[in-house]
Amino acid sequence: MDGVGEHGLRPQSRVAPAAPVATSGQRAPAHSDNGQPRLRLEILGPVAAWRDEAPVALGPIRQRAVLALLALYAEAGLSRAAVIDALWSDDPPETAVTMIQGYITRIRRLLWPGDGSPARGDVLWWDGALYRLAPGAIDTDLAEFTELAECAQRAAAEDPLLACQLYEQAVRLWRGDLAADIELLHGHPAVIELDQRRAAVTIDYATAADVAGLHEPTVTHLRALASRAPLDERAHARLMVALAATGQQASALGVYETLRRRLDDELGVLPSRELTDAHLLVLRDQITATGAMPGPGPTQTAAGGGDPDPATADRPVPRQLPAPVRHFAGRADEMDKLTGLLDHTDGQAPGTVVISAIGGTGGVGKTALAVHWAHRVADRFPDGQLYVNLRGFDPSGTPVAPADAIRRFLDALRVPVSQIPSTAEAQQDLYRSLLAGRRMLIVLDNARDAEQARPLLPGGLGCLVLVTSRSQLTSLVAVEGAQPVTLDLLSPADARELLARRLGPARIVAEADCVTELTELCARLPLALAITAARAALRPNLPLATLVNGLREAGSRLDVLDAGDPAASVRAVFSWSYRHLAEPAARMFRLLGLHPGPDVTAPAAASLAGIPLDQARHALAELTRASLLTQHLPGRFSFHDLLRSYAAECAGAEESQPQQHVAAHRMLDHYLHTAHAAALVLHSHRDTINLAPAQPGVTLEAMAGYEQAMAWFDAEHRVVLAVMDQAVSAGFDSHGWQIPLTLTTFFDRRGYWRSYPTAQQTALASAQRLGDREAQALVHRSLGHASTQVGSYQDAVHHYEQALDFYRQLGDREGQARVLLGLGFIHDRQGQYRDALAHCLQALDVYKTLGDRARQASILNNIGWCHVRLGSYQDALAYCQQALNLHQEIGYQHGEANAWDTLGCAHDHLGQHSEAIICYQEALALLRKLDDRLLRADVLTHLGDAHHSNGEPRLAREAWQEALAIADDLELPDADQIRAKLRGTQPAMVVQIR
Repeated sequence: MDGVGEHGLRPQSRVAPAAPVATSGQRAPAHSDNGQPRLRLEILGPVAAWRDEAPVALGPIRQRAVLALLALYAEAGLSRAAVIDALWSDDPPETAVTMIQGYITRIRRLLWPGDGSPARGDVLWWDGALYRLAPGAIDTDLAEFTELAECAQRAAAEDPLLACQLYEQAVRLWRGDLAADIELLHGHPAVIELDQRRAAVTIDYATAADVAGLHEPTVTHLRALASRAPLDERAHARLMVALAATGQQASALGVYETLRRRLDDELGVLPSRELTDAHLLVLRDQITATGAMPGPGPTQTAAGGGDPDPATADRPVPRQLPAPVRHFAGRADEMDKLTGLLDHTDGQAPGTVVISAIGGTGGVGKTALAVHWAHRVADRFPDGQLYVNLRGFDPSGTPVAPADAIRRFLDALRVPVSQIPSTAEAQQDLYRSLLAGRRMLIVLDNARDAEQARPLLPGGLGCLVLVTSRSQLTSLVAVEGAQPVTLDLLSPADARELLARRLGPARIVAEADCVTELTELCARLPLALAITAARAALRPNLPLATLVNGLREAGSRLDVLDAGDPAASVRAVFSWSYRHLAEPAARMFRLLGLHPGPDVTAPAAASLAGIPLDQARHALAELTRASLLTQHLPGRFSFHDLLRSYAAECAGAEESQPQQHVAAHRMLDHYLHTAHAAALVLHSHRDTINLAPAQPGVTLEAMAGYEQAMAWFDAEHRVVLAVMDQAVSAGFDSHGWQIPLTLTTFFDRRGYWRSYPTAQQTALASAQRLGDREAQALVHRSLGHASTQVGSYQDAVHHYEQALDFYRQLGDREGQARVLLGLGFIHDRQGQYRDALAHCLQALDVYKTLGDRARQASILNNIGWCHVRLGSYQDALAYCQQALNLHQEIGYQHGEANAWDTLGCAHDHLGQHSEAIICYQEALALLRKLDDRLLRADVLTHLGDAHHSNGEPRLAREAWQEALAIADDLELPDADQIRAKLRGTQPAMVVQIR
């Protein structure tokens, strides 16, 4: 319903029948027992048949489909229900069984073209449950392909050359897609499974060719596979090897770069290890004609031998580890202990988790050790790695709640939003269920205490958890049996090694007298040593003695974190590096101490400093070179928490209170105005907020379209929440209620129902402190919507009533109408459609009085939807037609598109499928013009439903496929329901509330 929510109710998916397994039948002799030449059926491409090299007419398309299915199910047998489902999906004719019996009769004649002998029934019979082909009743290219592939697989270990010859014969049997000319079988489970088998055989062929040194014949097949499966990383890795082995290194590198960009653009993921390994081999020119592809064999999983488990084949494999420290030094004993723990895990009893709690003071290198070792053993965890910085000791930020960390992990495991429970406890249960039976490495970095880490521990066999913390986590050791690995300062030898790795051994030897004192002045603390070494590396002609003198003479500015050594102070190191910055970079550094984190972009930093964007980028680059800032992701910069404290201290010492206040105001304006603009791009008819003009010097980020706006919120919403808290703490209450309201559409789209109400409660407190009744009305309405979405209808009603009271005090009749629509949404969610309709009618009366024709048109459309819910389809048509006419009169094309879509659903329910199709096409024409991809996905889904109901499966599939492409690209929660339609497991009709 317009004005109260963007996602409607979705239908439940239908369970599909079990998919068959393709036959591995045997090749038959050329003639049958009665001397008749046997039929040869070819389905690996367009379906065709031959007898004595003469083509055989196979009849109409559905008869050909039945014959192809019989070949696919030759061993398992084919049920009549499976035939009906394949031929007509969920809309079979009443004569379906009779039609199938006719097809079977004619197929028997094709298989045994004699004079009606009773033996004809022996080649294809019905056993009361299944149709079965007699062994040898038919020759198929599928059986030939299966036998050749199995023979090749057996020969691969002993005779790779023979294996290649057999694989070549097998893959050449394919003349195109399976049953390419029978569209109604496209997407059938057996067809999909055989396509996957074809891909696996091609990969096996490439692996055997790698051993035999026969890459040239595989290039064409691998190119075709890469084209059919543009995101199959293993296929592309094998193609790269084959190209490089045949002297086409440039083409191999081009394959990698194209796929890398595609993975980033379409999935937002980095290339897999197998792909990056192949890339490195090509770059290093280490692939010869004999091949050099590492990794598992053709039928092995990443964890070892055996066929891949089909239940886990499609599991996402997150790779969340940060990049390892380039100049890691020392820690040999700790590395050995960690490896010993991993070896111990392999023999653990089921359900046991070994946890390594890496303790030590800030800057001692806990994260560096954990990440370095994790990368070293990553291949022993084939199901991936999860990483989260829990920010337990972030001095200017809030520790990450365990529930928030679990939600991030669920996102990394690609759990659809629609499948994520609303409560923290249920999300924790889901997280542990997903990890059960997997081998994953989980790094929980910078935990505050055991209570923060404990909910994130998996409950099953196979996972290893690394927890870093400045606390000793005694209870985790005592209760969970964690193995503590406590880090001390580096040994003198390791500290010297770290400097030598960064500065080169020649420089260390040349100034050996200074090195010992330098390491002691840095307290042998890895962070201090790294920053000092970076400064020395940037000035190679600077004597190390100068660095020593600077460290000796620097005053104390930062409290020492207790590392068991009173000389362990990083303040001197930070101060020395800071004092050698150019003033623009120095000012940027200290002002970044006012930013709450966890990271910052160049536009936000430019706003904070009140300087142009290019100057901000230069300053950030200088800070990065000086190791005072890290660019942990492209365009995103972060502090170590000690550096953040030091920067804040510098700001307090060198920036006046008014200067700090103005800088904080600019930062808040950057996030508020950018978030508000992005929210309007996501939903142009959401509530607008009357913002004060941004302060001079604020750099705003332009939002070119839906994708950019959603990507901005994805990257920034945690920062925006931290900024919101800082605004409240600093007394910026206008920002305190306005910033949360900019996040509502994003939270709605992403299903972040835990963050949504929490942020709005903060907004409500700010609005109440200001005594701003309009703001309080807006926030109560927002809380009403959030409560409705999580099913807290009593709370929702309370907030809507509060909003209604404020709107009455303000004399704001439009606000009152919007509350009525919200109350209608509650009734709709509870199945109280007549009450929902009553509220819509009340709201319509208000907008008629106000003369707001645009809102009247939208509510007329809502009323039409209510009538669809009530089954009053003729009334729905009448109201939606009024809405359409009014939208067309005022020229509001978004509303017109909505009205066309609603009319289409009403027609579809009346069985007027052709009329529905016309309505949906009108809506789509407008939405393509408006570039509204979100609503277009909905309308395309409805269009597919109508085509399906109208007996047009090809057109239905085309519409659903286009809808799915948009839904996947925008990560919409209903993508899985569209996918279910394509699999034939979801009812076609969708009724969605507006």
